Order: sequence, then C-alpha cells, then structure tokens
Amino acid sequence: MGAAIDDLLSIRDLSVEFRTMAGRVQAVDGLSLRVQPGTTVALVGESGSGKSVTAQAIMGILPRTAFITGGEILFNDEGGIRDLAALPPRAKAFTAIRGNRIGMIFQEPMTSFSPLHTIGDQIGEALAVHGTISSAEKRERTVAMLRLVEFPEPAEAIDSYPFELSGGLRQRAMIAMALICRPALLIADEPTTALDVTVQAQILKLIRDVQSELGMAVLLITHDLGVVANMAEEIVVAHHGRVVESGTLQDIFARPSHPYLKALLRAVPHFEMKPGERLKPIREIRFSASAFAKDADAAAPAGAPDGTLLEVRNLTKRFRLRKDVRWLSRNKQGTVLALKDVSFTVERGECLGLVGESGSGKSTVSKAIMRAVDLDEGQIVFHDRAGAVNLTALDRRGMEPIRRKVHYIFQDPYSALNPRMTIGQILAEPFAIHSVGSDSTRRAATVRLLEMVGLSSQHLNRYPHSFSGGQRQRIVIARALALQPELVICDEPVSALDVSIQAQILNLLKDLQKEIGLTYLFISHNLAVINYIADRIAVMCAGRLVELAPRQALFDNPLHPYTRALMTAVPTPDPKRPLDFAAIGAGRQSVPAEWPAPFAPHGDQDPPMLEVADGHLVRAFELPVEASRPALAIPAQ
Repeated sequence: MGAAIDDLLSIRDLSVEFRTMAGRVQAVDGLSLRVQPGTTVALVGESGSGKSVTAQAIMGILPRTAFITGGEILFNDEGGIRDLAALPPRAKAFTAIRGNRIGMIFQEPMTSFSPLHTIGDQIGEALAVHGTISSAEKRERTVAMLRLVEFPEPAEAIDSYPFELSGGLRQRAMIAMALICRPALLIADEPTTALDVTVQAQILKLIRDVQSELGMAVLLITHDLGVVANMAEEIVVAHHGRVVESGTLQDIFARPSHPYLKALLRAVPHFEMKPGERLKPIREIRFSASAFAKDADAAAPAGAPDGTLLEVRNLTKRFRLRKDVRWLSRNKQGTVLALKDVSFTVERGECLGLVGESGSGKSTVSKAIMRAVDLDEGQIVFHDRAGAVNLTALDRRGMEPIRRKVHYIFQDPYSALNPRMTIGQILAEPFAIHSVGSDSTRRAATVRLLEMVGLSSQHLNRYPHSFSGGQRQRIVIARALALQPELVICDEPVSALDVSIQAQILNLLKDLQKEIGLTYLFISHNLAVINYIADRIAVMCAGRLVELAPRQALFDNPLHPYTRALMTAVPTPDPKRPLDFAAIGAGRQSVPAEWPAPFAPHGDQDPPMLEVADGHLVRAFELPVEASRPALAIPAQ
C-alpha cells in the first residue's frame, strides 16, 4: 500500500514485537492502513489483534518491552511528512506532535486521569506543554472545550475531580483533553467499551459532531461492529497483527470475503435474529452436560414441582452517605435511593433478563438476593424443593444452605478467580466449603465440571493467568455450577469479552439451560444480549422496575420511554439501520422527573405497575395509547 500525498496518516508494513523473558511475541506483523483528512477509519479486531499496539506506536507510547522492527508511520504534519516510527519517542519533534497534532482517547478514562488533580488542570495541561499561555487564557479555553463536548455547567465542572464524575462525564472530559489543541487526527481506542448503551450513543454522537466542527480525521479502534457501522467510512480488519480485509463501509458489510470477518459478523447478537437462530462464534465450545444432568436428576426428589423459584417483593433500599463525603454527590438528604418498591418473580427453568444502566439498581437486587446487602423494606422468598424460605429473615448461618442453591457468575472473570490457586483447587473449593464429598470424589467432580464447559483435566494444574478471558469465564461458570444450584445469577457475564468469545459464552449458557434445566437471573445493560438469552425481561431505571414482559411482547411493543431509549441506543452491525443520533438526548431518559405523562412520578408518588396484557406490565398512572399498537416487531425464538 503506497502513501498518497493527500494522506494525513499512512502506515506501511508496520511490525512491532514484544521482547520478554519467555521470548519474542509478534504483536503487529506488516500492518498497513491510510487515513485521509476529515475521514473516519475503523481498525477492527478482537483482543490480541494488534490494534491497540498500533495506536501506541503512532503515539510513541509503546511499553518498554515493545519495539518497532519494521515499517513506516508517515504523518503529514504542518511542517511536512514525518516518519513517526523513525523518531525517538522523547524527541522534540515527536513531543510537538503528540497531544498537539494527534490526540488520543483511551478506553478507561478513570485510570487515564490523575485522581489528585482537577479535570480543568489536566485538560489544560496540554496547552501549557505546547505553547506559552496565561492561566486565565488556559482556563477560558478549557471551559470552551468542555462546552464543546457538551459538559454540563463547564465553568463549575472545571474544578471537579475525576472521581466526582460519572463514567459518561469522565469520557467527555477525556475527549476534551484529547481535543484541547485541536488536533488534525484523533485516535479513539475503544472509546465506548466500558459505557452503558445510551451513554455510548451520546459519546458516538459527540465524536461525530466535534469531528465535523473541527474538521479532523478519526482513527477508531474497536471490536464492536455496531459502533463501526455507525461511525466509519473505511474499515481495516486486523487478526493476529495482520490486515485480513479492508474496504469501504458498504463493501465490508455487504460483501465480506475473509472467513474471520464473516465469523465476526455472525457472532454479534442483534434484534433481527430469526426464530431459533444461533450465534456462530469463531470456535464453538464442545461440552458435555451428561454427568451433571445425571447427578442433578439423582439429587432432585421425584416429582419436584415446577413454578416459581424466587419471589422478590417490594424491595426498597437506601444507602447512607458519610457526612464527610456527602459533598461529592451534592446530595442534601445524605442518602442514595438504590431500590424502590421492586417486585418480580423468577420461574423454574427460565432466564429472566434484568436490564438497566449503571445505577439502575440491578446489581443491588442481586446482592440483596445473596444477602450481601440488608434491605430497608421488602421480602425475598426462595421456593426450595422442601418449601418456601424467606431469605430476609435468615441470619448468616441460616443462609449457608441457600448459598449452595444460589450461585453467582461475575462480570470480570480474572478478578473472580484467586490467582494463587490452580483451577483444580478453585473448582474443588465449593465442595470443601460445604463439606461435600471426599478428595477423590471432588477431583472427579472437577474433571466433570471442566468437561461440561469445554475444557479438560489437562487444565487442572494451571493458574488463571494462563487462560484467555473466555476460558476464564468458562471456569467461573463451572465453579458456579459445582454444587448443582437451583438459581444462577449472571451479573454482566459477557460485557468484558470480545464478540466471538461473548457468543461462545452465551451459547454455552443457553445449552446448559436446555440440557440441565438451569434457572438464570441474567443481568445486563445490553438489550441485544438480553434479547438473545432471556425468556422474560425486567427493565430497571433509577432503582425502579419500569417494565416487565415476555421477551417477544417487550420487543413487539415497548411502552416505557426508558425501554424505548435503551432499544434506540443499541448500535446494529448494519449500515442500513443507523442510530438515530437526532433522537438521542443528553441522558435525561434515565431521570424519572423527565419522563412524559403518564410515566413520570407525581412528587414522591411513583406510578403503579399496570398490566397491559398477559404478563406485560408497565409503570404508569394509566395505560398509554401505545399499548394498543405494536412498535417494534422482533422474531420469536
């Protein structure tokens, strides 16, 4: 690929390797791409594809163990074309470009900011580095940039610290910091991966608006094909450090040719999936649930009833803020409402999807079920095989037998596994805690658990760090199923995974549910994922349950404005179905007082849950007009 004279950035045959005690690892192998002024190019790939290493090479911020071993990074600067690959990272010519002519948005804004300095100081720092400027002018330009990225009350917010801000506001501050010098090129490295779907849509709209305002080019690095379909003009697909396919947005989605790209497209859950359609990951998991099913049948009493497994009744929870930190939330009452009158049931053998954004209360519900938090009001009733048990009335000792029957799959598989224990020890630990079986039977059980999730006995003596993210999550699933629980709580189990690994895990969970009759409470912020795996869906916002319905009914006729906002904000991997950026608000859809009638509260009084149809409930003072007409048709599964 030759460099054209009008290219802003031209990468030619770039190679980067890591040199470690264990040997050399080729992270980027002959990668080439071009970015023209004012355009958006997406570099797409999963973890390990070399896309983030490529961005670090462009910025001259590679780790000390990484070395550019070949190729060119030609940047058409105001002073002429420079080969960034040939410049020492600390050279004056490079520091004049980094942060000035090329800005970068990092994936995790919280770890990219210093907690000891205000966002105003950190955003304005680049102005001081790249020119002589007075404190007053620096503050003025910083406020102007915060206003450009639609930061609320920028003149006051400039004195805030990063930990005072929500994830969406931190990302806006990160964008302001990257753009403060008005660069010609913005590198956005997974800029929305850690954000809720509505916040993600707002950030994508913001990047497009600011790009148009400043006339800059964008190199978008992501694994999310839905984001790519809504943002990019040109696409470069990387796999194992090499470019496997490149082309225009329309060509890539309409006529994908490389098997890897085709596999990525088949692995993405979306609203248009046909009845019974299955996600197709790059590598399927071969598993065996026969041993588990046999043991489970033996453990269950003959004629064990179906019906309700868990009842959640009128849960209310407020968290008190310490007096010395109340100023952080600007909360005059000194409390935060986490749950308000939340009620639902989970039926045996079903998957209930609990969907909502950060702060909606969904994780607080799961913690309340496990008695990790105490409730102010409400009851949680678990219908054991032997009868109904009120969990809220149990002390710690009384909860021990329940914890054998209710298990958790956590969001981050790496932090959920003890790095000092082997996989065999991790899987055997639940048996030891609850005094189940002998050493020999425990080992046999751990082997069966590994086989159930597509691993083998060869993995027993390895440690968590030696596994991929998807393998670690499969180990977490195996541990959760060790004691044959009646209910499994899945708290964002795929949100941290690449798209093909996500498809593996979702398929595995569905297969296990079908084969051994598992019951799930599946928590997520992604309605496309919930649509694929759930039988019924409960939508939460601001601590309230706002809509509850069978999956088909909810997608046929979403009634609550918050449910509709969630659906509108999910990016689809199809250029013919773009996000409606004009309809995306500034985040007010999650504020109950901003909801239209009949959904908005009257003072402190919330609307009741009204039944629209069989099993379809919505929180409203009266049934909305939309209750009589379908809004969105989704195929049944």
